Amino acid sequence: MIIGIPKEIKEQEYRVAMPPSAAYQLIRHGHEVLVETSAGVGAGFADGDYQSAGAQLVKNHNEIFERAELIVKVKEPQESETPLFRKNQILFTYLHLAANKALTEALLQSGVTALAYETIEVNKRLPLLEPMSEIAGRMSVIVGGYFLAKHFGGSGVLLGGVPGVLPGRIVVIGGGVSGINAARMATGVWADVTILEVDLERMRFLDITLHTAHTLYSNEAHLMDLLPNVDLLIGAVLVPGAKAPKLIRREMLRRMRPGSVLVDIAIDQGGCADTSRPTTHHDPVYVEDGVTHYCVANMPAAYARTATQALTNVTYRYIELLADYGLDEACRKQPALVSGINVMGGKLTHEVVAEAHRMPWTKPEIAT
Repeated sequence: MIIGIPKEIKEQEYRVAMPPSAAYQLIRHGHEVLVETSAGVGAGFADGDYQSAGAQLVKNHNEIFERAELIVKVKEPQESETPLFRKNQILFTYLHLAANKALTEALLQSGVTALAYETIEVNKRLPLLEPMSEIAGRMSVIVGGYFLAKHFGGSGVLLGGVPGVLPGRIVVIGGGVSGINAARMATGVWADVTILEVDLERMRFLDITLHTAHTLYSNEAHLMDLLPNVDLLIGAVLVPGAKAPKLIRREMLRRMRPGSVLVDIAIDQGGCADTSRPTTHHDPVYVEDGVTHYCVANMPAAYARTATQALTNVTYRYIELLADYGLDEACRKQPALVSGINVMGGKLTHEVVAEAHRMPWTKPEIAT
């Protein structure tokens, strides 16, 4: 199979879909790997590293799409890329279609078969999303603390406090992968941490593993009680494949002190606050109702090398299956791949995405 790795063109996206070591393994399996020139530079992988692995460098972005049977990316296709897809071609990447109807319609029109990392489910887990959730969760405390600094318009609160001064207060909404990683970082800097969660078993797990963090059942009343004293609010909610629920309304946000910070990790899926809108690493924050909002839609790109390696650790086995056996046989060998198919043959094939856009859907036509 001819596998294409284009350079990511989303603003400030430095990750690459595959390091040279993964390309080398695919080439050993008899496949042809096309890599766009400088695709890996942002993550610290030089063109020469891919050449040494046996990959073919391609200077033209469009040529990757023209020649490849399987396109492997990191982020969702940008507007200029969607016309490049064709029928009988496979796209494997993060899609987040529930928050992007225009992209959904463009992929349907192209005829491409599009598989989303974030909807592949194994034993009620999302293994291809987890590494990026871990990075985003840990980042949220770093960037939140950074923008609490007074010279950035923050309240001037140091999250860890000092002897004689109480630490800052952090509230994490959601105790999933990103939430627990945010809480781990927050307790590591000695902040006062509360995690809001609805799953009682998950709360017991958090209580046992995070000894200094508090858990609280997640509902609007509890959140309203906490907001007036919060320094950093982290939105870490996730409904697999669906738009993030809007748990923070504008009037609730107004209860927060001026200079406090909201980091919305869920912005890829539309965000969990009414006031959230996507930002970039170049211009990451804005102030709404006195609260600094950090809503970067590709947070892990800031640590591109770590993120690329972590992503490939979980995606490679699926990429190899698709390349070695084709879609139908790969799905037979690994049924979890079916849950990743969002678009196929001009039809929407994921129920949750269809519900988000109020569009019809059908099960993917896989010969398993």
